[in-house]
Amino acid sequence: MTPKVLIVDDEEAMRMLNGRILKRLGCWCVMAADVAQARHRLTEHEFELALVDVNMPGASGLDLMRYIADRHPTTAVLMVTAVHDPLIADSALELGAYGYLVKPFECNELLINVSSALRRRKLELQNREHRERLEQLALGGCVLFHDTLERLKQAGDRISEADEKHILQAARLAEFRDQNPGEHIEKMSTICAAMARRLGRAPETCERIRLASMLHDLGKIAIPDSILFKCGRLTQYELEVMRRHANFGHHLLMGTQSKLLELAATIAWTHHERFDGSGYPRGLAADAIPLEGRIAAIADVFDSLTNQTPYKPGYPLDKALDIMVDGRGKHFDPILLDLFIEAIEPAIALDESAA
Repeated sequence: MTPKVLIVDDEEAMRMLNGRILKRLGCWCVMAADVAQARHRLTEHEFELALVDVNMPGASGLDLMRYIADRHPTTAVLMVTAVHDPLIADSALELGAYGYLVKPFECNELLINVSSALRRRKLELQNREHRERLEQLALGGCVLFHDTLERLKQAGDRISEADEKHILQAARLAEFRDQNPGEHIEKMSTICAAMARRLGRAPETCERIRLASMLHDLGKIAIPDSILFKCGRLTQYELEVMRRHANFGHHLLMGTQSKLLELAATIAWTHHERFDGSGYPRGLAADAIPLEGRIAAIADVFDSLTNQTPYKPGYPLDKALDIMVDGRGKHFDPILLDLFIEAIEPAIALDESAA
């Protein structure tokens, strides 16, 4: 899409020059000589960006910026001035300006600032849209999850296809907030059930583990967006908050008469514990970690390693297993990990033969 830019400056030569420069970015430019003309142009078009001179006859560029922020909040604003004044710069930035250019500026300086502002605007609009969808989903998800809890309390251990669908929808609420692409819930829960079967558990127990493990990350619905959506490395405080999702999930799921939900509460609480006691939230070790939590830890890490995300590629099977073997007896129950590797080895052989 061609970015539409409103250039507001009382100097015609500056308007024309900036317009020619911005055409290099593929921008479609509209000119205005003062605030009154700019307001009129804003009624005619929706602009991605306004390049606004601070000092103009009549109302100032800051006045126009306040108007844009109030009436056209999706339009980004870059302020331009001939005289650098820290107070004006601070005022512009506090009003939400995406940048502050001082004349005379180089052609590349303008291109870089405009390109950066357009990119930032796009990301902010995407984040805003995502938050709005989250709010709608969270509202519907809370109602859905409450209804599901009530239904499961009444159903006991007789889980219908409709109940399974509702469990999956409630689990995807957390997955969607975590921006986790793919089918992590289904793959992780399938691995949990398969490991339970290899341990000789009864079919109904394996099915209960499969359904309960879908809710392992439900507590992430209580983690603040600023932490959950952060792209960079988390601070120590942010990491501590993120780790609380295990407690939150346990709290949401505990206290019912449903064996399924009690098991889900246990898995949510313990799937980040480590066999050597270095995990969270309680630092449990070895057999003090419930079997289902030890199983879920293996399934969760394996799928995370092999699953591609916006921040990392997915590892091939052999590389993922090498990483997990390094955690044998530390992160993972060694007996369960050996059992898992035995089950997955045919898939590795198939992968290697295909290559």
